[in-house]
Amino acid sequence: MRKSIVFKLFLLTTGLCTFVIASIFAGQTLFFKMFYVYKKVDNVRTALQAASQEDWRNAGDARTAFRNEQQFYQKYNTWITVLNSEGSLKYADDFEMEVRLENSADASALSGRTIAIPLYTVMNVEDLSADNPLRSDILVKPGGRIAIEGVLIDKQLFPQRIGRNASNLREENRLENGQLNRKEYEVVPRFKSPTEYHERYPNALVYGTLTQVRTPEGANESRYTNHLFLERVKAFQAELLYGDFSGKADTVSDYEENNVPYKIFVKRLTDRTGNAEYLFAMTSLQPVNEAAGVMIQYYGYIVLGTLLLVLLASFYYTRRIARPLLRMNDATQRMANLDFSARIPVSTDDEIGNLSRNINELSSLLHDHIVRLEQDIEREKRLEQTRKEFIAGVSHELKTPLSVIESCLYIIKDKPDSQKREHYFSAMEDEVKKMNLLIADMLELAKYESGTYKMEMSSFRIDAILERVCAKLAPDIAGKRLRLHTRFVPAYVVANPLRIEQVVVNFLTNAIRYTPEGESVFVKAVEERETVKVYIENKGAHIPDDQMEKIWDRFYRGERSRHRSTGGTGLGLAICKQILELHGAPYGAMNTEDGVLFFFELNRKKEA
Repeated sequence: MRKSIVFKLFLLTTGLCTFVIASIFAGQTLFFKMFYVYKKVDNVRTALQAASQEDWRNAGDARTAFRNEQQFYQKYNTWITVLNSEGSLKYADDFEMEVRLENSADASALSGRTIAIPLYTVMNVEDLSADNPLRSDILVKPGGRIAIEGVLIDKQLFPQRIGRNASNLREENRLENGQLNRKEYEVVPRFKSPTEYHERYPNALVYGTLTQVRTPEGANESRYTNHLFLERVKAFQAELLYGDFSGKADTVSDYEENNVPYKIFVKRLTDRTGNAEYLFAMTSLQPVNEAAGVMIQYYGYIVLGTLLLVLLASFYYTRRIARPLLRMNDATQRMANLDFSARIPVSTDDEIGNLSRNINELSSLLHDHIVRLEQDIEREKRLEQTRKEFIAGVSHELKTPLSVIESCLYIIKDKPDSQKREHYFSAMEDEVKKMNLLIADMLELAKYESGTYKMEMSSFRIDAILERVCAKLAPDIAGKRLRLHTRFVPAYVVANPLRIEQVVVNFLTNAIRYTPEGESVFVKAVEERETVKVYIENKGAHIPDDQMEKIWDRFYRGERSRHRSTGGTGLGLAICKQILELHGAPYGAMNTEDGVLFFFELNRKKEA
């Protein structure tokens, strides 16, 4: 049995650990990534909601805007910026050029105007270095003439290419908004012909004079070195200008670059003037991929640790679980052989300890029940003895009157003309009445003890019953010159009035019979909260303590002689006992200071 238990526990432990490993693996490969992305998106959305309510959206200049963007990135590991209604950086005045346009047939509405062009849309900030003059030489000559090719949307020019002259716009040393150009190539096929496209989005070639160039200095230059983020900003601007942005208040999209996934967030807001603006944010999901890769490598260590855990757990189960189970088996086998002396030591508070404690309690209970069963058997023996005594008592009680009757009959038969003929007939009649009374009491007691008798209940006033019984027994009380003291309450009780009257008659008759002449008898009814207690007490006589419990037995009389001439049939109190128990009423008898008190208790009638 020991090997079987250990082997099963070992298999259970191994299976459990394998299941745990499989669950961890499935969670890491399937659930963990989804959970990470969900929490990341939720956190960024919450952060954007908070940012949309802060004043830093109205920074006022590029330096303050860059500081706010850095703080947001440090706190949420997410790039963020504010875009204006056209999709450009709201604060990019430190990296732009101003151009005064000349008269142009393509954009007559713009002729003579000075426009500001964000330089991050057409070049990288690193191109400003002296080592890369191909593009920067366009900007280092204020007052120089440049050519700009772009698309007109809502009468506003969005540059696509910038060069020193028109022929330079198709050469390598030009400035170009690649995202806007690619978007144009994507949109043109949607129209039936290029002519239809140009009618909707006309192209313009304009010339102008470069009046001013502003470039970032120091740390502010790093704002424009995040080319991945700026390219997404320019791509969003192209989507917005060509009407491909959904315009929803809160959108989230996926983007992947070099096998690294990103989430892009766009939250549409309204500035102080009522124009649209956008919170544009981008966060990387690369950490979750790295974490998942590390976890896969870590599984090898988990397997080794799990094997060690299996060995330790098996040893633990063998020592801590199998041994108590074997002790329980031994104890239960001894219990099956009716040996309840074995006790299992309880050293823990867990389920094994509780089971050991329960087996010990079961052993104690079985032992107690067997002892009680032995006591019941002994009680049955005593009951059988009581039955024999009952039969003997009945025989004894009937033998005397039968003997008297037999003697009287012999005398009448021998001396039919005797002067005492009437006396003998009277004696026989008296004995027959006593026999009838005895038989009636025996039949009544048997009826109550049969278990089939149903007591009919009703409500009545207990004081009326007590007064009627006292009046009925008044001659007997007067015959012994007894003083009767009564105190009743007009209370209604629920019981069988005839049977309760029978109990009161028996109690009061006994009190009268055993009270010396000239003494007192007390009858009281005391009202309690839910019950009424009836007390019948006689003065001047006691019941020996060793006989107090026997007074409720059949044929018991207070005299040692048990003679019929000094008492009744000896069944009165036994009948009272059965009646009160059928009522479920508490009852009893006790010796007082100078007498004996009988009492019983009945339930009061509940008020409607």
